[in-house]
Amino acid sequence: MKEYMKLKLSDCKSCYKCIRHCPVKAIRFENNKASIVTDECILCGNCYLICPQSTKEIIDNTDTARKLISENPRVYASIAPSFAANFPGVTIASIKEALLKLGFCDVQETAIGATLVKKQYERMIREGSQDVIISSCCHTVNLLIEKHYPEALEYLAPILSPMQAHCRALKQSEPEAKTVFIGPCISKKAEADAYEGLVDCVLTFDELTNWLSAEGIAFKDRPDGNNESKARLFPTPGGILQTMDTSDCGYTLLVVDGIDACMDAIKDLIAGNIHRCFIEMSACKGSCVAGPGMNRERRTPVKNYLAVKNHAGTEDFPVEMPQGDALQKAFYMDRIDGAQPSDEEIREVLRQLGKTKPEHELNCGTCGYDTCREKAAAVIAGKADLFMCLPFLMEKAVSFSDTIIQNTPNGILVLNEDMQVQRINDAAQRMLRIATPEDILDQNISLLLPTDDFRSVLVSGKNIYEHRYYLTEYKTYLEQTVLYDHNNHILIVILRDVSIEESHRAHKEQISQQTIDTADKVIEKQMRAVQEIASLLGETTAEIKVALTNLKESLHGE
Repeated sequence: MKEYMKLKLSDCKSCYKCIRHCPVKAIRFENNKASIVTDECILCGNCYLICPQSTKEIIDNTDTARKLISENPRVYASIAPSFAANFPGVTIASIKEALLKLGFCDVQETAIGATLVKKQYERMIREGSQDVIISSCCHTVNLLIEKHYPEALEYLAPILSPMQAHCRALKQSEPEAKTVFIGPCISKKAEADAYEGLVDCVLTFDELTNWLSAEGIAFKDRPDGNNESKARLFPTPGGILQTMDTSDCGYTLLVVDGIDACMDAIKDLIAGNIHRCFIEMSACKGSCVAGPGMNRERRTPVKNYLAVKNHAGTEDFPVEMPQGDALQKAFYMDRIDGAQPSDEEIREVLRQLGKTKPEHELNCGTCGYDTCREKAAAVIAGKADLFMCLPFLMEKAVSFSDTIIQNTPNGILVLNEDMQVQRINDAAQRMLRIATPEDILDQNISLLLPTDDFRSVLVSGKNIYEHRYYLTEYKTYLEQTVLYDHNNHILIVILRDVSIEESHRAHKEQISQQTIDTADKVIEKQMRAVQEIASLLGETTAEIKVALTNLKESLHGE
């Protein structure tokens, strides 16, 4: 299946919000990054709307529309009736004027196609041949049934959507024409591709807004007195039924909007609990006026409903109904492989997460799946990482942290900014002769240690490393490091008992001093000996000198 949304993986923070809001769990997590499982996706747009990092983007078809216009002078724009909600105060005349400047040859309302569709629905109800009829205007609902509930395919009305019916009519009247649908929906892009030859390009209202902005085109105030626009109600909850003549139809008429409600209704249908009903079904809660392709600041269902209702006329567009099955539409089963793993396989995944008993299965939903077993099945299917379990990770992190803290030979204390002890490990208890943590928790550290370092760190914000001092009370030398965690407003104190090191150091200093003293004595003694030798050598030299001098003089006399 072609991709209609892309993800900026570098921005994904693995919050799992997209999985939590994906009704069919068409999200895969690999290497802590989300990706859309295209074959399972129904293009509801929930992940696009709720992503806090805006990592999902709708594929932009503006360049395709530009190319159509550059290559063909007869490109028509079909504008969805929810334009009244997306562009408040803008009339169809205003839109037409602006889009003609973009190069379109004409602009018409998709509501014309909606009029054709609603007449077909009326015919189906009159004939009464289908027990339950689900409106097929919403392509996301169609995809949901084709992929995930194909048992309900028989209930879909085999009728073109308003977009398709309108674009077909345009091409029927002008075979060389090209058509561009502009509306609030992502899945219409997929519908256009799935049924070739009717719709050549689909743009969202967002894409149109950006295109007009890039061209410097603004909407002008133009009046719209058209009463032949009753079918503009189609994108509102119950709007399809409001346009239809359903008097004495023999059917119960239902309106279901929101994907969860749609899924519940479809399950009821499959279970055989619903009969003789016409169900107007829309995947978006609030129907199309709350679609994902609406400008984000305009996604206000109640306000949008009123905007469309106030803009709608009271009469139908004059349309000529085509003959035969021209508005017929086929649906195809595209069932997703729902092969379920064995119970043993699921238990093995749960075991790896430390969930060995039913009470360990919290079913908290933070991973995005409703139950731990569903998450385990997703792991087996390669759609989820094993460790996407927040309670498990928290427990593991706490356990890992506790193991390190409790087994390190260093004493560790955590103080709040009032220098009250919040935590103390076993090593610190032994160093400071504390029987149990309760004896010191929430007490001031001054009961145990001098507070100069702590006050200094709190005032200056500068950590102190490896400060050694002697605790007379405990006859212990400590090496103390004090760290200030500004974010959590705590002091972390790391103590190391260096008494043995200090004892060895003192012993070494004593030996060194003794060695120095001995060396001094030896040197002094040697110096005395040298001096005595030098004295004796001096006397002998003088005597020899005198003797040699006398000898020299005696020889000289001869």
